[in-house]
Amino acid sequence: MNYEIIVVGGGHAGCEASLAAARIGHKTLLVTGNIKNIADMPCNPSIGGPAKGIVVREIDALGGEMGRNADKGALQIKMLNTKKGPAVQALRAQADKITYPKEMKKTLDSEKNLSIKEGFVEDLLVENNTIKGVILADGTKINAEAVILTTGTYLRSMILTGSEKHSGGPHGEENSKFLSNKLKEMGFNILRLKTGTPPRIEKSSIDYNKTSLEPGDKVKRTFSYDNIAYYDVDNQVPCHLIYTTENTHKIIKDHLKESSMYGGYVEGVGPRYCPSIEDKVVRFADKERHQLFLEPESIYYDDIYIQGFSTSMPHDIQELMVHSLPGLEHAKILKYAYAIEYDAIDSKQLKPSLETKLIEGLFTAGQINGTSGYEEAAGQGLIAGINAALKIENKDPLILKRNESYIGVLIDDLVTKGIKDPYRLLTSRAEYRLLLRHDNADIRLREYGYQVGLISEEKYTHFKNKKKDIKELETILSEYRITPKKNVNEYLESIETNTLKDGISLLELLKRPEVNMKHLEHFIEIPYSNEVKEQVEINTKYEGYIKKANKEAEKMLLLEEKEIPEDIDYNDVSNLASEARQKLNEIRPITVGQASRISGVNPADISILMVYLKRKK
Repeated sequence: MNYEIIVVGGGHAGCEASLAAARIGHKTLLVTGNIKNIADMPCNPSIGGPAKGIVVREIDALGGEMGRNADKGALQIKMLNTKKGPAVQALRAQADKITYPKEMKKTLDSEKNLSIKEGFVEDLLVENNTIKGVILADGTKINAEAVILTTGTYLRSMILTGSEKHSGGPHGEENSKFLSNKLKEMGFNILRLKTGTPPRIEKSSIDYNKTSLEPGDKVKRTFSYDNIAYYDVDNQVPCHLIYTTENTHKIIKDHLKESSMYGGYVEGVGPRYCPSIEDKVVRFADKERHQLFLEPESIYYDDIYIQGFSTSMPHDIQELMVHSLPGLEHAKILKYAYAIEYDAIDSKQLKPSLETKLIEGLFTAGQINGTSGYEEAAGQGLIAGINAALKIENKDPLILKRNESYIGVLIDDLVTKGIKDPYRLLTSRAEYRLLLRHDNADIRLREYGYQVGLISEEKYTHFKNKKKDIKELETILSEYRITPKKNVNEYLESIETNTLKDGISLLELLKRPEVNMKHLEHFIEIPYSNEVKEQVEINTKYEGYIKKANKEAEKMLLLEEKEIPEDIDYNDVSNLASEARQKLNEIRPITVGQASRISGVNPADISILMVYLKRKK
């Protein structure tokens, strides 16, 4: 069998990678261990959240699929951090665990250039450090020009609860037993990581009178720029908030050594930013309680997910822990929590395109790169799929910069800094987060999606019209002036903003904190979409901050433009600090900008490197 591109693994990274490669026009094969688990959501029943929700918007802006499917499967959706600035606002949706994978599978099946095969890839076909295909567990060889590994948590995975430990994937199914060992033989550094999941509770066994209601927003929202809301805004499935109790913490402390983590049964390193409840109680001993959310998993069954209650305690201790929670005194556990260990590769062995440095044409994406989260995986999968397609077309890869996208921040962090524990994307990781907002993902990235062939002419025309409308509205508001007439000042007083002494444009008026676009419609009709109005309002109110962020980004871009030759020998660069020399040789940055972000490489080392490059040139 011959294909142009093979994607290994049908999780969120694999779905985006295979769709991107196929839609760009290449004969693509998706190989996955269990077709029924395609686009599975083995952990939390949600899409989005801080930073992650913006990643989903970026995926959609580039032509990916996660946003559209999240919209189709939304049970409840809300905008987070609405009381804060636009830089940290992001969507989060409760996603139906039945509908989401069903819709994604339907999308995959309808793609004409994509085939799906059930099986396990246990070895790679490599000649002269160049990928040639894959070998399945049954010995079948399949040829390809590029291969993308998106194996999730299935590489030598082990399920742990207490002292019990057994081989298997998240649902206890078969895993990949040999591929990570083969990668190690090829020179890849293999890391052992751990993550976990909370218990699932029977909905009808919960006393909701002891919980606080957490409803969705009262306005329709979507991840996708298609702006199709499939849910009933007035009938969203509610979530509920509860807190751990003093008794919960006592049970955990009394039985701490019985957990897989604290009993010494875990080899892998767990996620720093998504800790188990045991970790929370130990690391944050000063906290009297921790918040937990009761989240629905699907309208098709009765499971409730206890967000924030991940644990690897034995089943009998989990019973005690769950029954110590308010409203869950008589709750029935439908599925016990567990921890899962798995292999990943050292992400510093990747290029910014997500192609491996060791084997040409081999790409990796998702949890194999040391990340956690559906959204991070999908974003990497999309970029890997695009770049695998560009690779076999002999075109330059798409490398998103840190000032252009959270996906760019994520990938740059992975390939430049590496990971020690499962990586989670946070708004604090982005130095230009005011530029990387929920509302402007299409402005930042849609052009790239069109250039690589993932955005249709119809969508691209709509996008160009939107940009034109933004400029038009800015012009209209800058030219329309109001003067200190009695009726004008009376209205300004009514909205609690200062009255006028001189004439002012509506655009200048909009800069006032108390004034929004609806207030301007008192003076002038504004026949533009809400998206256009939102863009103009944010650009106007935050103009000074945005200009400052762009100025800082321009300095960074100057360093990004200074490319470093692939064949550079850092041992020839005199006066580099020994740590800098070691790190530069290990990571092999492609630009001076990337080199400047490597831990252990100081500004003095960058100055020395730039002098060396200038002389060589």
